[in-house]
Amino acid sequence: MKKTLIALGAALSLLVGSIGQVVQASEPVDQSNPYQLIEQVAANTFSRLRKDRTLFRADPDLLRDVVKDELLPYIHTRYAASLVLGAQHYRKATPEQRDAFTEAFTEYMIASYAQILIEYDNQKVDVQKNKPIDPDDKIVKVRVDITDPSRPPIRLDFSLRKNTRTGNWQAYDVTAEGVSMIQSKQSEWKTPLRRDGIDSVIAQLEELSQRPIRREDKQKQDAS
Repeated sequence: MKKTLIALGAALSLLVGSIGQVVQASEPVDQSNPYQLIEQVAANTFSRLRKDRTLFRADPDLLRDVVKDELLPYIHTRYAASLVLGAQHYRKATPEQRDAFTEAFTEYMIASYAQILIEYDNQKVDVQKNKPIDPDDKIVKVRVDITDPSRPPIRLDFSLRKNTRTGNWQAYDVTAEGVSMIQSKQSEWKTPLRRDGIDSVIAQLEELSQRPIRREDKQKQDAS
């Protein structure tokens, strides 16, 4: 799961900013082609990470705002949250609970990606080249290979969904080494949802999302 988040954060976040300035969003990425969407965002991501790595290592919590500005526009968070919740719990939840779960899940994703991104260290990304897309296709998978000299390579398959109203594509899941992030979270929260209910899981997600963003070595020092 950690590999999944590392790669997703690296391939789909555009990190911007400089010391002493407010972090601002980059220009929007063209969402009309899923392959170009992933490629453009990935290229911007690695350029910004290399440029401002010192800034984000000095103040990791800045990554929260960066993820909100640069990652979320390209993720269908409500659709992803509904898949994680599952059809049974989604039907049983009130509209207010669905909204609360989506918001809590989104904040959890923001914190998770921000936590992983601080570990970035010059990985390389290769995005699958354009393939013909049938006009009737609503779901497309885009392969991304992440390479790091110090680690084994990682193959990712991003699942993107087309908005039939706007024609824009948005990511909603990523599969790493055969493991879907959506399915992993479904499995992780299945028992708590059944045993404790959706409100309890929402509270847990809210608590997890508020934890400070810190490098792993710093967390170990603080815990010792």
